[in-house]
Amino acid sequence: MRLLPRTRIVLTCFVVALLPFGAQAIEPSQTVKVTQLLKTTTSWNGAPIKYPEGQAEITSLLIEIAPGGETNWHEHPVPSFGFLLEGTLEVSLADGKKKLMKAGDALAEVIATPHNGRNVGTTPLKLVVFYAGAVDKQPLSTPRPDARPKTN
Repeated sequence: MRLLPRTRIVLTCFVVALLPFGAQAIEPSQTVKVTQLLKTTTSWNGAPIKYPEGQAEITSLLIEIAPGGETNWHEHPVPSFGFLLEGTLEVSLADGKKKLMKAGDALAEVIATPHNGRNVGTTPLKLVVFYAGAVDKQPLSTPRPDARPKTN
């Protein structure tokens, strides 16, 4: 019997939801330390995370930004999750809301919401991002220069 994509997603979410009550992904031991980095149902601005329809495709990128550099205004049509390896990152929304990340921080990025990431530190930053998209459905990121807040 072949499960429909939505049924597979619901079953996967159900199994993952039960994990805290049973075994972890990797059992801690004297030689293995397990640290949960992120567990959430919403992006950092509080919007619910929704997965796209279609065949699931995970993409991971290492993003490096020089001091003072920025990503430019863009948005993601799919859920994405980041972990800052090195540096200091400030993520800004068009409404003025900001999130400051330092090395070791994880976050669920905003979805379909224009934002800009800027290295506010004095050293290069390295950010690993995982995108939960669908095969041939949409780009990971779309430029949104129109979202840049107006300055007087």
